[in-house]
Amino acid sequence: MDKARAERYLAHLHRVSGGLEPRLTRIASTRPGLAGVTVISYDGVPEPGMLTAFTYGLSLAEHPDWGLGKPELAISVRSLDPAWVHAVGGLAETLRGDCAFAYGDTIDAREPIAPDSALDAFVVFAPAVLGSGDYLGIDVGDALPVNIQGVYPIHRSELAYMREHGLEAFWNTDWDPYDVRRPPAV
Repeated sequence: MDKARAERYLAHLHRVSGGLEPRLTRIASTRPGLAGVTVISYDGVPEPGMLTAFTYGLSLAEHPDWGLGKPELAISVRSLDPAWVHAVGGLAETLRGDCAFAYGDTIDAREPIAPDSALDAFVVFAPAVLGSGDYLGIDVGDALPVNIQGVYPIHRSELAYMREHGLEAFWNTDWDPYDVRRPPAV
C-alpha cells in the first residue's frame, strides 16, 4: 500500500471532519495483489445518534469508467450499529473493479444490510454530509483524484421504481436518506 497516498486521504478526512478522531475498521482483501479496504468512521457525525463512514481502498482498483477520478464511498445513517461500517467496507471490497459506483448505480444486497434495518439495497449519489469541494477532486498524489460517492441504503422495492422513473424521481419522493428504519417511499 502506498502510505503517502493513504496519508493524504486521511488528512483530507481529518480536515473535513474538523479534526475528529475516527475509528478504523479493516476489511480483508479477496483480490490477490490488492490491499484490503479500510473504513474510517465517525460516531455522532453529522449529529448525535448518527454514524458517518468513508472507505479507503476502492480507489486502488481499476475500472474502465474511471476516467476523471476514482471513487471512495461514504455512508451516513441514523444508527450507531457497526454493521453499517462493515456493510460499506464490504461493498467497496467485493465490487471494486466491477462496479463503477456512478451516480444512479444501484446494488441489490439481497438481504437486510444491518440487524436494525429492513433496507436491502443501495443507490449511489453525491454524499449529503459533504460540500462539493470536500468530495470532488481529492488529490492523493495519483494521476486521477479521488471522488467520494455517497451510498444510500434503500429498499429493494425502490429499485424497480428507479429503473422505471429514474433516480431524480425517486430522490424527490418523501423519504429520509438517513433513516434506517423507514418504510418504502414507493
